[in-house]
Amino acid sequence: MDDRSHPAWAGPRPPRPPRLQPGDYKALIKVGYGCNEHCTFCHTLDVRPIDGDAEEVERKILRAAELGHSMVVLSGGEPTIRPELLRWAARIADLGLDLGLVTNGRALAYPELTDKLLAHRLRYVYLSLHGGSAPVHNRLVRSDAFDQAVAALRNLAGRDLDLTVNCVVTRQNVAHLRGLVDLVAGFAGVTLKFSMVEPKGGAARNFELLVPRVAAVAEAVVAAAAHARERGVRVQHGGIPRCLVPGLEDSYSDLRSHRYWTMVEIGEPDLFPVDDDNKRHPPACDGCSLRGGCPGLYRGYHEVHGAGELRPVTDRPRANSFNYTLEAVHEAAEGTCPLRQGPLGVTPWERGRHLFVRRGAAIARYRADTRDFTDEEIAAVKHDLGQVYVDAARGPAPQDFARELVPLTRSPLCAGCPHFSACTGMFEPVFEDIFTRDDAAVRARLAALVGDVLDLGCGDAPYLEVLAPRIAAGGIRYTGVDPDEAALTRLRARLPPGATLERGDAEALELGERRFDAVTILRSYNHLRDPDRVLVTALSRLRPGGVLVVCDNTAFGLARTPAQTTRGERSSARREHYRNDDAAAAVRRIEAAAAALDLRLEALERREIGPGTSNQWLLVHCIPT
Repeated sequence: MDDRSHPAWAGPRPPRPPRLQPGDYKALIKVGYGCNEHCTFCHTLDVRPIDGDAEEVERKILRAAELGHSMVVLSGGEPTIRPELLRWAARIADLGLDLGLVTNGRALAYPELTDKLLAHRLRYVYLSLHGGSAPVHNRLVRSDAFDQAVAALRNLAGRDLDLTVNCVVTRQNVAHLRGLVDLVAGFAGVTLKFSMVEPKGGAARNFELLVPRVAAVAEAVVAAAAHARERGVRVQHGGIPRCLVPGLEDSYSDLRSHRYWTMVEIGEPDLFPVDDDNKRHPPACDGCSLRGGCPGLYRGYHEVHGAGELRPVTDRPRANSFNYTLEAVHEAAEGTCPLRQGPLGVTPWERGRHLFVRRGAAIARYRADTRDFTDEEIAAVKHDLGQVYVDAARGPAPQDFARELVPLTRSPLCAGCPHFSACTGMFEPVFEDIFTRDDAAVRARLAALVGDVLDLGCGDAPYLEVLAPRIAAGGIRYTGVDPDEAALTRLRARLPPGATLERGDAEALELGERRFDAVTILRSYNHLRDPDRVLVTALSRLRPGGVLVVCDNTAFGLARTPAQTTRGERSSARREHYRNDDAAAAVRRIEAAAAALDLRLEALERREIGPGTSNQWLLVHCIPT
């Protein structure tokens, strides 16, 4: 099928998207690791003697501008002690970019320097302050620095800056967070962030002395946030699992929430995407509804204390799709790859979150900013499962996937490339209706059902056109179950006589002694709050020879224009998935349910998801006679 006959691309070729302005993204450039403080927890303790030369820093500033960043943030170490600071600030401003600083603030206590930096488009400051009094702060930074940090805060507050005070929480200050809230309350427009200390550098060397239990930090932050609400202070947190801060789950803060795209250390040849490689999600996080955007645990912390403090949340719906929003359109000669052979380079682009789509000489660049999914989940959806599509729907969300979604696949240009496994990759549209093709396997299974059929989570019965003739002919005796009365009312008007509908949750069915020849869970499996319980119920109700048919969709990415993304995110569509299990995860649950019942199962069919398939999987099991 070519692009002229694909339903989503019917008619003339769509117009080329307009060229877009650079995105509002920051580049974090380390200028060196020297510092005028001696923080007990310093994570760059082992590299403090290393400084970058001025020319290296300036080259990276130019590279950030070339890539389309809107702001360069200088960090270290301490960037304000470098004599080249104003020279770099002027260069950044000359390039039309804003300036940001990650700083301990001591140099900004001097109004003359602060005024000059503001004149060079200083718009963002991330200022370290670890206590509301001199004894607390000075003890942690091992310097008489408190008064200067507060003076810097006084110079910066109320000057139209994005200003965050960051407090690293250690054993020494975890009991003193309220005092810092009171201090910050005296300054307008300041966000206060509490960050769990990272077991790296100084904190790794003195782990027992410095690193508190993360649950204790979370408890202290929740209490401080309650006090902050009374004082009118906005509070964020970092490095704390979201499940441990009830009421503050959406107040997490990290590089991504601060709109950083790239970062670069001294000596690195190019800018690289920001990452959280020093953090991990242990297995306990696998089913947590809050996993997207959650930092998990620091690896060093997990190695010492494990994951016993985590309290995964499984009763909140989560997204089953995310947006890749169009950022820019590049051009390159056909048969060439600008990521490998041109000025774009390979390293700055995120393997999961960036998406390049080629049609002829035009290359559309998209980016996914979602926090509903982790970086690892997004990369898996894009590369491992191949579930990325161009959205050709006119409404806020696609309804008919076969007609409104155009699959994307890795370009033949990528074959044999040495960067294949690390690069974000080049993708091209595939004009093929893979949804109807893959759905045929489900329809064939349903058309072969006989006897008593229990349809759990029937909803609007997406396969009614297959089941209705079988019901009308008496081939099956259909019972549908769903908690949504409105959906049942709509379905009742469409069902042939003899079918039964019952309102209720699949997790709390009262079936008496009824047995069935088939149980189906059709596109509703990931909507179940407790699939393990439902599967035990389903299998326990199957007669010998009975079949269990389960199909559902995994998460997918949609390449959209900014208008489409805005329209979709403003829509009233509600989240209904509690997880995005694939076939492998569902099989594990089915096998565990069978084991709990001491039941022998036979696998009849298993259709996985991967590049070249739709995002729907299918499992069929039976109880042998």
